[in-house]
Formats: sequence, C-alpha cells, structure tokens
Amino acid sequence: MGKGKQWRERLASRLEAGFAWLGYTFVNRWGAFERGYRRPFARAALRLRFAFYPLLVLVALGWLAWDWHHERNLAAAENAIFDQAIKLRPWEPEPSGRVVVVEIDDCSIEYYRRRGEGGWPWSRQRHADLLDALDRAGARAVGFDILFVEPSARDPIGDATLEAMAAGGQGRFLFGASRVHADFDAAPGAIPVAQAPGAFATTAPAARPGPRIALLLPYGEAMARNSALLDVARDTDGVLRDIPLRKPVGDWALPSLALRLAAHAEGRPLAAYPPVVRANWRAHTRLPGISAADLIEGRRICRAAAEPVPALADRVVLVGYNASGLNDAKPTPVDPLMPGVEIHAEAVEALLAHNAIWMPPAGFKYLLAALLVLVSGLTFWRGEPAWEIDQVFVAGNLTLVAVAFVGLTAFGVFFDIFAALGFVSLCFGLCRVYAATQRGRAVGNDDYRPQFDPDRDRWLALARLRFVPDPGLDPRALGRRIREYRRRLRGWLYRGTEATALEGVVEYKSWLWESLVDVTVLMWGGPDRATVAATAQRELRALREHLAGHDEVLPDDGSVRVASLISVAVAQDEPIAQTRARVCSVLGRLLASSDERALSAHDAFAADERADGSTDATPAAPSPSD
Repeated sequence: MGKGKQWRERLASRLEAGFAWLGYTFVNRWGAFERGYRRPFARAALRLRFAFYPLLVLVALGWLAWDWHHERNLAAAENAIFDQAIKLRPWEPEPSGRVVVVEIDDCSIEYYRRRGEGGWPWSRQRHADLLDALDRAGARAVGFDILFVEPSARDPIGDATLEAMAAGGQGRFLFGASRVHADFDAAPGAIPVAQAPGAFATTAPAARPGPRIALLLPYGEAMARNSALLDVARDTDGVLRDIPLRKPVGDWALPSLALRLAAHAEGRPLAAYPPVVRANWRAHTRLPGISAADLIEGRRICRAAAEPVPALADRVVLVGYNASGLNDAKPTPVDPLMPGVEIHAEAVEALLAHNAIWMPPAGFKYLLAALLVLVSGLTFWRGEPAWEIDQVFVAGNLTLVAVAFVGLTAFGVFFDIFAALGFVSLCFGLCRVYAATQRGRAVGNDDYRPQFDPDRDRWLALARLRFVPDPGLDPRALGRRIREYRRRLRGWLYRGTEATALEGVVEYKSWLWESLVDVTVLMWGGPDRATVAATAQRELRALREHLAGHDEVLPDDGSVRVASLISVAVAQDEPIAQTRARVCSVLGRLLASSDERALSAHDAFAADERADGSTDATPAAPSPSD
C-alpha cells in the first residue's frame, strides 16, 4: 500500500513538472511568434496613428457602394440567412383555406392509365372534366399551371370544350402563358404589349401600343384572352424567394397567373399590387390540396379516408402537376423541389391572406451597415472607447437579431440585417484590434515594443498624474469628466510617445478602483539621468499642450496634478531580484508622495534619487517660464 502511494505521488509529481515545463515552453514560444507580427504592426500603427480609423471607414463604405452596384454579396448572404431563419422559427402561419391546390399526381395519372386512357399527357377532355368539376363545386377562380399552346390533333372536341368553358367563365378560368426570349420580339407573331392579355399600364400616360412582345399563348381565342404568365425568376443562387407578379415591358406590365387570380378574387385592379411578393414559406404545413382523380370522380381514389377533403366553394384553385418526371420543381427556402403549382398557390395565398413577408427596401441593410461603420470609426477615432462599448455593441447586435427573428416568426416582418451586422462586427473588431495594438505599445507590452534592457535603461523617470476636480462638481459630472480625461490621455499615449503607462491592478468596479481610477503613472527609461529627465520633461510639456488643446471643446472642470521623481533602475552588478525590489520601492514612494503640482506648472522633478540609492527630497524649483 505504501509503495503504491509513493508510486502515485512520483507519477503526479512528474506530471506536474511536465505540465509546468510544457506551459512555460508554449507561452515563451507563442510569445515569440506573437512578437514576430505584433511589433511590425505596432510600428505601422505608430506611423498611421489615428488615421487608420477613417481609412477603414472609407474602405468599408467603398466596398458597400461597390457591392451595391455590382455583386450584392451582402444581399446574397442575407438571403442565405433568411433560408435558415424561416426553417428555424418555432411556428408558422396556418393556411387561410382560401387557396386550394388540385394536384395531378402519380396516383391520378396511374388511375386513368389503368382505365385505358394512356398516361401523360391527358386528353383535353380530361382537363375539361376537371374544370367542370371545379365549376360545379363553386370555385371562385381557377388557374391552370399548364401550357395549352397548340390544339390537340387527337381530341378536337376536348379542345372546343375547354375553349367554350373559357369563354363562358367571364374571367374566372385562367390559363398559363409564357414570355418568349426578347430576341423574338421582332419576329412575326409578336404583338404590341398593350394588346397582350391582362396588360396594364404602370405609368400615366402610357405609350400606346407599346413595344412588341413575343408570347406563348393558349391555342383558343378565349383561353388566350384569359391567360397570364407562368414565368418566375430565381435569385442569383438559384433559390426562389421572391415571386414576381408582373413582367414590365416599357410603360406596361404583364400579370402573372397569381396576380390575375388574386385581383379577380378581390376585385382590385392589377396595378394595386406590388411587383413581387415574398411568400410566407411554410416548412411544416401545406396549403389544402386534393388529387385530380378524386375531384373528377367525386370519390376518394388517391387520398386516405382519414384525410380531410378541402372545401372548394368560393375558393381560388390552382391546377398543376407534381407527378414524378413531370414536376416543374423549383428550389425554395423550405423545399429544394417545390412543385411550380404550389409556388403560384403560395403567391396567391400571400396576396389574399395578406401574410406576405414584409422586408425593408433593398438598400436598407447597406445604409444600416454604412451608418454603424461610421459610428464605430468615429468612436475609436476619438480615442479608444471603454470596454463597456463592446458589451453595448454585442447586446445591441443581439437585440437587433432577436427583433428580426421575432418579427419574422410572429408578424411576418423580416429585417434582413444579419449579414450587415456581421460586416459591421468585422469592422468593429478590426478597430478593437488596432486599438489593442496602440494600447499594447503604450503600456509597454513586450509583444509590441522592445523589451526592457538593463544596459540601456539604467535610469527611470516616473510621473504620477491625478485629475483633481473643481469644488462643487456633482458625482455624475465628475464620472463623465474623468472618463473624458482618460480618453484624452490615452489618445496622447497612442499617438506615439516614449512613455510607458502603468495600468491599474485593481478589479474594475471595485471600491478601490474608484479611488485609483483618476491616477496614472508614466515611466521613461534612459541611459543616464540627464537623458531621461530631458525626455520626460519634453513629453510632459507635449501632454500639457495636448490636454489644453481640447479645453475649448470640453472644459477641464479641474486640473491635472503631477508628482514625479528620478531613480536608478539598475545598479552595477545588481541581481534582478534587487532591481525589482528597487523599482517597487520607487513606485511606492511615488504613489505615496504628497508633493504634487499642476501639470501646467511642472517643468522639473520633485525628488531625485542618487546613484547610490539615497534620495534628495528637496523639490526642484519650477522654471521662471511658468
């Protein structure tokens, strides 16, 4: 038992030693790696100073402007985020029931094939039977997502029946048409746009008869007159999100099938609807539907007995096929293979139920990104902001994201700002990294500036700065004033000085922090007393001029007091432990010193330590110039 315990202790000891060596080695190697890129970055920051922030803003704004006029990558990123957001929302709107889809599915085609009528395409009479069943069921309007371009050589009676029903429907029955490529607009058969089925003016007055346009129309005169476009355009990534409702041609526009159906159902003019609509795409619920065979035969053939049959009276019905091999499928945010008839039906549902997803204008995300980039650049250009700004920035972004997600889920309103916020976060992060580089050099971080060299920095000059408010300044005003003073002081340090600022070692927002928040210690190193004193005096004068240069913008409401001394940093043949003790002792005397004067009256140090370590506490007289 004793040997086992000793063995475990030896193993634990070796593991501890190994981890200690590994940690020490990693930190040193990693520090050397960081110095390899941080020091050049710090030298570049010393040259750029605060010009980096306006340059970053100009580059960011330039990219936003270029992207808006060219690729629109920001908008494409927003579309990809929309696809995910709409599938992740916890609930989605239920169908209104005003739109029904009649599906020519595999079951319906197989049913009539077994009856000896052949497979697809169906005879025109079968389509006429389908339309007749819808008419008898009391459908308010019917739209065919099917092209009947040429008469059927095998079924002239069916052709005549469809044409007669179109003529007697008085606009209730609409048939599909298609826009031919613009290269054919000058070919024979093209018609003036003002004479196209359903064409309506988009400007007043509209030029008549307008440019010529080539269309694929149904074969019958009444069917052609009661036709509408089936064409839909996808986004650049191939996904259909916004469904076009019109095809503009000059001063005119041709309506889509969904637009003509909705306008007929609501009795509104075609021009009263928007050019495009973003349907409230549903991933878990579908619009009511019925198989074509069930409708024609008047009994359940393709649907299960437990499946409800949708009401057709006073409904808008779209007829189309979704059978395998015939499906005019298109990718949508919720379905990579959504049948075309369902897409048209979703557009009609969005118009009739008034549940289309509302989105701000396309340029909103670009303007928001530009504004936030400007604010971020201005904030850092004024001086490194407090770390609370990061929390405010993150909280603000999360709030905007939450508002966008809740708006999409509960109200059908989607603020497409996710990618814009990501772009702004990138710019904000670059600002913070650059400010961290400026700060790292100002506080003497070895990653950003050369390390302390005992052979070179044998003397130290230290100055304690303390902001003393004017009597009667209330606590809130005092807090704001100290924050502004520290911002100005950081701005001076970040512009490039030889001073090193000693940061506080007290936890932020503790009672001791409140006592030391207005105290800053600056330190200079040099090979001899005269050099280090001259350097410190020169930079303190520069600091005085820097702070005084802002008084007209923001009054001081107080004064900056200075206590200072010069000390030997490293004595001859002194071990490092004694050097550390000496520096701590000097720093302690400086912090405890009660001999201070206004920065505006300071030109010499208040105490000098001789090379042997003794101190001459006699204050040096200020120069006659002050």
